[in-house]
Amino acid sequence: MFNLANCYENGEGTEKNLEKAFYWYQKAMNSLAICYENGEGTEKNLEKAFYWYQKAAENGSENAMNSLAICYKNGEGTEKNLEKAFYWYQKVAVNDKVNSKNEIESCNECKQPYTDYQWCQQCNTRRFQQDFSKWTSKNEFIDKFIQEAQINAKNSYEILEWIPYNNLSSIDHYAKGGFSEIHKAIWLDGPIYSWDFDKQQWYRQTEYEVILKTLNNSSNLNSKFLDEWKYHYICQKKSFSKFIQFFGITQDPNNLNYIIVMSYAKRGSLRKCLSDIIKFKWQDKLQLLKKIILGLKVIHESNLTHGDFHDGNILLSDNHDEVFIIDLGLCKPISELHNDDDEIYGVLPYMAPEILRRNPYTPASDIYSLSMIMWEFTSGIPPFNYKAHDLELILDICNQEKRPEIIKNTPKCYVDLMKKCWDSNPSNRPTVRMLENIVSEWIRSINGYYEMNRDGEYNFTVPNVNNQLEDDMFEFVEANKTLVQEQANTSIIQSHPQANYTSSKFTKFTEILAQEKSEFIVQEIVKEKSECFECIVED
Repeated sequence: MFNLANCYENGEGTEKNLEKAFYWYQKAMNSLAICYENGEGTEKNLEKAFYWYQKAAENGSENAMNSLAICYKNGEGTEKNLEKAFYWYQKVAVNDKVNSKNEIESCNECKQPYTDYQWCQQCNTRRFQQDFSKWTSKNEFIDKFIQEAQINAKNSYEILEWIPYNNLSSIDHYAKGGFSEIHKAIWLDGPIYSWDFDKQQWYRQTEYEVILKTLNNSSNLNSKFLDEWKYHYICQKKSFSKFIQFFGITQDPNNLNYIIVMSYAKRGSLRKCLSDIIKFKWQDKLQLLKKIILGLKVIHESNLTHGDFHDGNILLSDNHDEVFIIDLGLCKPISELHNDDDEIYGVLPYMAPEILRRNPYTPASDIYSLSMIMWEFTSGIPPFNYKAHDLELILDICNQEKRPEIIKNTPKCYVDLMKKCWDSNPSNRPTVRMLENIVSEWIRSINGYYEMNRDGEYNFTVPNVNNQLEDDMFEFVEANKTLVQEQANTSIIQSHPQANYTSSKFTKFTEILAQEKSEFIVQEIVKEKSECFECIVED
């Protein structure tokens, strides 16, 4: 199959046909995976089988997607991961629905079509309701929140549960912040996956690693206190692959504090991975950036803003192939964006000038924060890590429009877009949808270049690429050639002892600047750690 694909690609013995070449390359990857899985013609190797299933799935093979889901579900050739299994099963289901190749699977019990893969909302809602009397959080707001989630869950990823504290084991303390404590634990029962018709009970992924976020002084938790998790849940339902999964709530029997139970991210924050990301080819950097943009898009299209968007609030999956946005504690509906109280929280280098001037937070403020992440992809270090994060930096950002220095060999088109994102005037910044379109076109053109010109030389033009996009494409291709040189010394810059990358509390003051009175913020020294890192646990 590889040889056949190669013949079509190069026009050897037949007319050149890149579509057929792609088809046979895809078939070859899936067949190779099957050989490794079954030990046919080679030694059995589940890791290599997983690798080739993943390659074929990413290139659109539906059979490979299904096999990849099984690998994740059973932990064959990779770490067991229920969320990723669900993701690939869902991809297969979507493809089936779009292509109308298969009938929609029906529930064994009520015979109605499943609302999602192996999920009957009608029957499962009834099962949840029958169990309402068997549990309570002893808090009406929490009970209502969880019950509504269970009644309306259209798939397993939308379930929230009241999790008995005694169902958690191996609880290890990790960190303490101003408003919470963080532990790593094993959830013995684990999250629900589907209904087991044979055993008449929930099928679960048992002994599941989770993070416990204890909400200090929360024994009398009110509705407003739950807002962060309501917003997180709203976004999680819309894009389960872009937000760390929120499983439910439990309660510490010793102090009666409520505890959020959520997924464990082994890779940790984007900030911790910058030294790896700086080495990525540009097409891979852009893919990662696009995934961050898509997560932010979910927030904005839910009529919300994040409010504390930085690289510590973005977690990465094991292979850097998925991003998860966390810490929506400052997230607010756009209709409520006003600064009434005297306190503002954030990480200074990511805070837009209008926020430092105490103007309302808007989606454009999140875009400014995103520009700093774009810059990190070119530098491998956080912005302004060589400067004290103090009043002087605030004034430089607001009055002098100081921004991080452009890194040598960064594609000009990327620099231009980054500068638009950090423009001092919020109305000049692109929207998240505009960013998605631009970055998607860049990715398409760069991938097209390398697919058409595998030896790296520009022998074949890329179809459907206009002159401007072609110029941009060449900038990224040239930048790929100098990636090794451009990394020089950026990672060894000494961080300033007063460079602070945890969210801190700010209080307002008035200063005469640029010949006019403007209200600014002065950073208040804060002892407590931000919540941003607290759901990141490393082995």
